[in-house]
Formats: sequence, structure tokens, C-alpha cells
Amino acid sequence: MEKARGNRPGRPAARGALQRRDFLRAAATAGAGLLVLPSGALGAEAPSNKLAIAFIGTWGRAAAHFGAVSGERVVALCDVDETHLEGAAKRWPDAKTYVDWRKCLDQKGIEAVICSTTDHTHAFIANWAMLRGMHVYCEKPLANTVEEARVVRATYLKNKGKLATQCGTQRHAHENFNRVAELIRDGAIGELSQAHAWGNRQIRRKGYPPAQGEPPKHLHYDLWLGPAPFHPYNPEYFRGGPGANCLSWNMYWDFGSGQVGDMGSHTMDLVWNAIDPVLPTTAFAEAYPAGSQQAGNDKAKPGEPIPPHPEVTPVELHSVFDMPANGWRPAIKVNWWQGGMMPRSPRGYVDLRAIDHGAMFKGSHGFLICDFGSRLLIPFGDTDDMTYYKPRTKEQLQPPVGGFQKQWLDACRDPKKRTDCDFDYSGTMIETMLLGLVAYRVGKKITYDPEKGVVTDCPAANALLSKKYREGWTLTG
Repeated sequence: MEKARGNRPGRPAARGALQRRDFLRAAATAGAGLLVLPSGALGAEAPSNKLAIAFIGTWGRAAAHFGAVSGERVVALCDVDETHLEGAAKRWPDAKTYVDWRKCLDQKGIEAVICSTTDHTHAFIANWAMLRGMHVYCEKPLANTVEEARVVRATYLKNKGKLATQCGTQRHAHENFNRVAELIRDGAIGELSQAHAWGNRQIRRKGYPPAQGEPPKHLHYDLWLGPAPFHPYNPEYFRGGPGANCLSWNMYWDFGSGQVGDMGSHTMDLVWNAIDPVLPTTAFAEAYPAGSQQAGNDKAKPGEPIPPHPEVTPVELHSVFDMPANGWRPAIKVNWWQGGMMPRSPRGYVDLRAIDHGAMFKGSHGFLICDFGSRLLIPFGDTDDMTYYKPRTKEQLQPPVGGFQKQWLDACRDPKKRTDCDFDYSGTMIETMLLGLVAYRVGKKITYDPEKGVVTDCPAANALLSKKYREGWTLTG
């Protein structure tokens, strides 16, 4: 016997409820007549209650979303690689297929877009989709330049309450993010003064790969390049497996922002979630060898600075930002470290280098150290006895995010619902991180006007806030 949907096993459906098979039987006997149904009679599975979703990018990170949208209608699939497209089409045979995302976004009836493409096309797809009234889930990083971050964020803010957005920093769903934020905001380490985030990934390249061979027939290489300047085909760009292919190209300036946009998006999220940030007023960045004194090794010899490479983003990097005060904390300094450059540990028995991606907060009474799933509180000394801190009750804790994609899908149906990593939150974070790269490339501390989005004391830095795109590609199409 079929179980009644929405009722306990063995019990009949509630009076007045219409089972799917009853509906089909009634429709078959109704002939040309009109069958009038009460609103919501078919429940969540009614086609009208399912979101019409387009996947732009159907391989790699895209596959992480297939299960989450299994209850929706996937109506469009787009990928520059036809073999990837064919694989997704087997799952959704009724979806229309495209190799050019610009044409895909012109399909009528699309309500929401999941973008899992190359980093240098994220801002384009996100912005075009929102301008067409579509909800957007976009993999990180949200942008590849400061200007792109500001344009995407501005478009979202104009449509806030009407469009649901989420940037793909899915680690944010770990409940530890909430616990860290609560400890910082509730004064467990006293008044906050500094925050640090770091990642130790090191992927080195000498420069753009030289021309090698011809693109395979199933790959639309010119569309893969998209708005980026032309670079000849080389299979090295495509040697990575699903979910890791970005490590074959995201370190090149024209295609990504290196670890700033990659794991930096995930790890700085620990800090961003805790400090209620606004945009910074200054940025400074430098790079030194990982084994040098400047990289956090007190017993090592001083190293020579590593100059910017014209083609490849830095492996080693330390960026620092002055963040204005807000309603509950003073002005603070926020730091990003990567490639073996690290903040100094607050205690000799704590090896920060054992945490490959983590964060540390310094306050007037101590430190908090964390990774994505755990946290460690270290008071300064005997007088820092924690009596100044009152823990929250269980009822006062921030509720869990739950399913990260589900949170976005729920907001697509009701855009007044919040998403934790919307394009305002994620836009300010990547804008800040990208400012660090700008400061590194000009070799000096820069002063930033967050309202106007300009550097006020370095024309060379202003020139690096944006990029010139290939003919035929525009950010606001």
C-alpha cells in the first residue's frame, strides 16, 4: 500500500488531499473538460512549485550541486566542453544545451542560475543573470577585479529582497563559524584588535604555458577564454580533475587571483563572519620567502622581498587592511597570509603551521585560534580569568545554516529570506582581498575610498582596479 504523503505510515491521506495517481486518473477521465484544483493541491512536487534552473558549467564543482537541486527543474545546461555537457544532459535530457553562456541566459523562463565556470567569468555570469531577474548561486571567487566585485555587489543591492544570491563558500555551513563569531562578539578575548587568516597552499608556475597543439573538437577554447586576453591553447590548462581543474589556471593574472580568490575566499570567511566588516580604508601587501624571518620565523635570517611577477599571482603573500570601527568593536587590522608566510604564534606550544588553513583573533584578554571545524581560546595570563565573559545559553546560540544550497533555494522562493554568503557579504570580502593584490603589485601602502571605489594616493593602483576585456565581452550585458 502506498504511504500517504505528509502523513505517518499506515494512515490515510488527510481528507481533501489529492494524491498524484488520483489526479492523473481524474485528468484522464475529464477529457476536454476543465479540472479545477485547489491551490497547492499537488504540493511541492507540482511543476509550478519547482524552480527552473540553469547550470552554467556542468562539471567539477557543478556536480556538488546536482543532488541539492534534484527536486527542481533543470531547464538549461551550458558548458564550453561538449563532453561535460553530454554527461549532464544524460541526467537532465529535457534541458536545452548551450556552449555560450550569453545565449543560455537569453532562454526564456529561467528563474535561477548556478555558475561553476572559470574564475574570470564569474562576475560576468552573475551580473548578466541578475540583470535578467535571475537568482544566482556563484562559485567562489565572486570576482577577479575590484571593479567586478563592486559591479556585482551593486547590482545585487539594487535587487535585494527580490533576488536570492549565494557565493560558493560552502564551509560557512560548519557550525564552528557561528561559535567563533559568538566568542569574538561576546568578548571572550576582550576588545578585538587584530584578525588573521592564512592558507599554506603553494603552486608555482613560471608563466603562461606556451602554445602546444590544437584544442580538441569538443572544447570551445575561444569561449573558455571568454573576456580574458588571448592566450594560445595548451593542454596544461585542462589537466586537473573534477573540482581541482582550477589549480591548472587560477594562478595566472588573466584567469584568476591565485590563492587569494581560491582558499582565501574560504578561510577569510572565518574572519569576515566574526567581525561584521565594512570595506577597508588602506591596504598593504608584501611577499617574502616562506623560510625567512619576515614570514614568521623568528629564528630565521631576514629574506629578500619577492617582486610581483607580470604573469603569475604570488605564492607567498602577506596583506594587511585597516578596517573601520563598527557598532561593537573598534577599528582593527585584518591580515591575510599565504604560501608559508604566517602570523607568529601567541604561545610556543601552539604550532600554527600545523593548521593548513585557519584564523586567529587577538583581543585585549587573549587569542582565539580556529580552523573550519574547531576553535581554541588562549587567555593572556593569570589576570585574564574569563570572569569578563558570559557564555550564551543554548537558546541564544545562532541557529545552524543547515544545507548551504538549500538556504539559497529557500531564498529563491522567498527572496526576503537571508542567505549567509550573499553578494553583499561576499562582494566586500573579495573586494578587500583583491585590494591586497593591487597594493602588492604597486609595492606600497594604498589609501582607499570605499564609497567611491578609488585609490586616492596612487594612480598606478587605480589602473589595476579593473581590466580591459576582449572585444565582444562586457560586464553589464
